[in-house]
Amino acid sequence: MSLHLMTLFTAHPAKLINLLALLFAFPGSWLLHATRRRELRAQASLAAQRQTRPSDEPTVDWATLRMNRFFYRFGFACLGLALLVSWISTRV
Repeated sequence: MSLHLMTLFTAHPAKLINLLALLFAFPGSWLLHATRRRELRAQASLAAQRQTRPSDEPTVDWATLRMNRFFYRFGFACLGLALLVSWISTRV
């Protein structure tokens, strides 16, 4: 089996490098999508809280904002790395 993988790599190295780029892109895009959905749910929850109790001013805590910012950065870094790896595969 390993001999088959080695011949596949020597015959088509660009395809395997593109596969590596996909392995970077999928988690990055999923993380960006999940973070955006979590933000939208939090905003909807805050709007609902404001309607039920207008006297209280609900806010999102700083830890959640920092976590979302980190997830956005990490997701975009994964997509950037996938783009770089894909670009490298065109040069092989």
